Amino acid sequence: MSLFNRAKGPARAALLACLLSTTALAADAQSPPKAGIASANFLATNVGHQILDEGGNAFDAAVAIAAVLGVVEPESSGFGGGGFFLLRRASDGKTVMIDARERAPMAATRGMYLDEAGEVVRERSINGPLAAAIPGQPAGLVHLAQNYGNLPLAQTLAPAIRLAREGFSFGRKNHALLNFLAKTIVESPAAAAVLLRDGKTPELGTKIVQPDLAKTLQAMADHGKDGFYLGEVAKTLVAGVREAGGIWTEQDLADYRVVERAPMVTQYQDYQVITAPPPSSGGVALATIFNILNGYEYDSLSPVKQNHLLVESMRRAYRDRAIYLGDPDFVQVPTDMLLHPHYAAGLRASIRLDRATPSAALPGIEAEPTGTDTTHFSIIDRDGNLVAATLSVNLPYGSAFMAPGTGVILNNEMDDFSAKAGTPNAYGLVGEDANAVGPGKRPLSSMTPTFLVGPDRTIVIGTPGGSRIITMVLLGSLTLIDGGSALDAVSRPRIHHQYLPDVLSTERDALDAESIAALTEMGHTLVPMERTWGNMQVVVWDRKKNSVDAASDLRWEGVGKAEVK
Repeated sequence: MSLFNRAKGPARAALLACLLSTTALAADAQSPPKAGIASANFLATNVGHQILDEGGNAFDAAVAIAAVLGVVEPESSGFGGGGFFLLRRASDGKTVMIDARERAPMAATRGMYLDEAGEVVRERSINGPLAAAIPGQPAGLVHLAQNYGNLPLAQTLAPAIRLAREGFSFGRKNHALLNFLAKTIVESPAAAAVLLRDGKTPELGTKIVQPDLAKTLQAMADHGKDGFYLGEVAKTLVAGVREAGGIWTEQDLADYRVVERAPMVTQYQDYQVITAPPPSSGGVALATIFNILNGYEYDSLSPVKQNHLLVESMRRAYRDRAIYLGDPDFVQVPTDMLLHPHYAAGLRASIRLDRATPSAALPGIEAEPTGTDTTHFSIIDRDGNLVAATLSVNLPYGSAFMAPGTGVILNNEMDDFSAKAGTPNAYGLVGEDANAVGPGKRPLSSMTPTFLVGPDRTIVIGTPGGSRIITMVLLGSLTLIDGGSALDAVSRPRIHHQYLPDVLSTERDALDAESIAALTEMGHTLVPMERTWGNMQVVVWDRKKNSVDAASDLRWEGVGKAEVK
């Protein structure tokens, strides 16, 4: 990598500040003529621009967008979940990640999802309140508003409150993902009352009204963080969780805090990559892949060799994710080692340009054989402030449990912990003790909100997609670094390898017949997928032309919206 990853302690922190200040100076020489917003729902994008027109900045818009998404996109995010907000403030160049990731309740134990024989009971970590960690998104929105926004929280939450009270039209994405969960949601009467009609998925266009959620949001608008984590809302949440078999306490909610973390910074070609640090695995994995690719004349290789190198780099980055990464407040994550250029050179040394490396041949962990469930939005405002926010409830509709009287659908982020070393979670990801279940810990995430800053362009990028988030951001970033547009990035066909299972997943038609044959001959096992994945949102500021471009993933055309105005 660069000098940044050779520096340690205070020197590393000083160099980070220098790097980000340099970025700020480069980017802040002028301001964008227009604001760009790309989000997974047209209502959220519209509200974001409304807030900007009312005098808010990108951070105010982020609060409003996240809140609206929590109302109209409950399959992907919400106030029972959490996320990461990567920010860059134009006035002083401050770049920070707000970690609003969920925390395990203090009664959580290492073996809470194992049966008497020591085997994982996946149902316990996926469905119902036992699967839910303490939500972070409400605290994240309040922190964002109070420390970075211009407008009062009551103003930025008002559109979401109105949509919850008056209702929104049940859409294509809501419908597609609820179809998989209807039988489970029936088991939560409060959730079924809101989301189902006679126990079945509603028809498209059905009005979904959420009066209890409107009351919860109003409590936040009136009382800030205390409106959710203390008082009546907190008591009602805990009572509902415990009555249904969960282990939350009021103290768990009262003790929740967001954490401001220094972003990961790396370099690929002439672009600075600013991305999410642990407890996201995204930044470390993305940097590892870029570091490996930096050792090759990547752009001069054939498409088959490029894809081969991408797969081999993904394989090694995900192996390290499984072994080393976890909550940095509880485990020592060897970031300096993982991001050191010598370490990348060692990873490259095991890569053959003519042959796939079986994952079993890499020293690592033993594993047993073995979605669009998150959301992302990107913002650049007219002052040059940047927001890349990735929010989640984990699997679609989270734990499929709504705490009665709150309107809040709880996450099932406890499944993002490693319930047992080497045992895959719902995304097939494996892990070891670094990401073991533990009281107060934040589970490892793949969310990868990212800024790319080059000589002429500043880019905000991110996507949902579970374990595939990292590789999608990688592919989109490579397209943009190569000069592609926002539309090129969100449209690029996707391939993915995550170490285990040892297969190369591809979107349908992502590779032509010749490439499939060549990669198969090299020893790769290709598994074409019938469904597409991801929901990428990109905003690009071309500082040389002083123009702004935005694109929302075409895979959900007509649902998301990118707009520059």
